[in-house]
Amino acid sequence: MFWFYAIPPAIILILSFIRQINQYERGVILTMGKFQGTWNPGWKIIVPIFQRLIKVDIRVKAVDVPDQEAITKDNIPIRINAVIYYKVLDARKAVIEVENFYHAVSQLAQTTMRNSVGEVTLDELLQNKKEISEGIKTTVDAASDAWGIDVQAVELKDIVLPDSLKRTIAKVAEAQREKQAVIINSEGEVAAAANMAKAAETLKTQPGALHLRTLQSINDLSSDQSNTTIWMVPIEALKAMEGLEGFVKK
Repeated sequence: MFWFYAIPPAIILILSFIRQINQYERGVILTMGKFQGTWNPGWKIIVPIFQRLIKVDIRVKAVDVPDQEAITKDNIPIRINAVIYYKVLDARKAVIEVENFYHAVSQLAQTTMRNSVGEVTLDELLQNKKEISEGIKTTVDAASDAWGIDVQAVELKDIVLPDSLKRTIAKVAEAQREKQAVIINSEGEVAAAANMAKAAETLKTQPGALHLRTLQSINDLSSDQSNTTIWMVPIEALKAMEGLEGFVKK
């Protein structure tokens, strides 16, 4: 610490006037309350009391827009939140034109998000999140240009529905699935009936086809010894047997 006391007071006074501006910052310098200019990164000398240096971070910022209660066009209350990405393009405007650009952008995003949700139905909101986010981004970007802010993206994150509405949506989805199942089942029955009609027509027109189908059925039945087979005798055969019995009696 002895070397510190060896430094002349004039050097210490000059060093106290030096300010460092980092690469990701821009410095807005005010001289006696008036805007003098914008400083780029590096070491700068400032005159205390007469001058004031305000550093502005120009990196991209990600700001969470807190949950907002909104009502859709079809009068459904929801809660929605988002994240907004923006950066400062003009440090002078960000300092002079608005008191706190960070707070101003957040508030502007909240009001714009509520207004945008109120212009669409719930179904449109759930299906077109990307388009609605782009609309919010365009509106916020246009309004914040006067502050030297460039809004790069707005992303809607969570859309929270009331519990009663969730149950209703679940019931509707279940009904839709049941409806689809009934339609598929009926279409299958129609196709099966058409195929059976074609098979019956084929058996009818082809000689011997019905007998071959009968033999195949008998073979399928006889493959399992536990099956009981009932033979259906045609009425013509019974009449023939009756005629034979009468002939024998005579």
